Amino acid sequence: MSLPPFPPFPPFTDDTARLKARLAEDAWNSRDPQRVSLAYTPDCRWRNRAEFVHGREEIVAFLRRKWERELDYRLIKEVWAHAGDRMAVRFAYEWHDAGGRWFRSYGNENWEFGADGLMRRRIASINDLAIREDERKFHWPSGRRPDDHPSLSDLGL
Repeated sequence: MSLPPFPPFPPFTDDTARLKARLAEDAWNSRDPQRVSLAYTPDCRWRNRAEFVHGREEIVAFLRRKWERELDYRLIKEVWAHAGDRMAVRFAYEWHDAGGRWFRSYGNENWEFGADGLMRRRIASINDLAIREDERKFHWPSGRRPDDHPSLSDLGL
């Protein structure tokens, strides 16, 4: 079974790299594991912190667990660099746990894409910082970040 292509395609330009990162951000902010998984090859390999994930089914299971624990999740991604079929992205997201404790998680991802635009490898390193609720910077309604919301660079993050 062939999968539909997932533009934009490598090699990336500055504009298509930014678009690819924004599309990924939008999908993750939907908090829909099935939707997110469709951007990855069926045999995609991840390293997320110290967890290793292989394939779409494991991606969906991983994301379900993640968003059951990380409540009111809001994410911003920003391209750091790109070349050919690879991209480096930095990100930050805010969330709270079931006890109401807030966190801002900072990280870097390395992405590798196939010619069809699907991601075949994702390597993520992430650190969590406890924050007070009044230190939050991501206040948009659940879902896609508004176009006029500041970027990570604009926020000094």
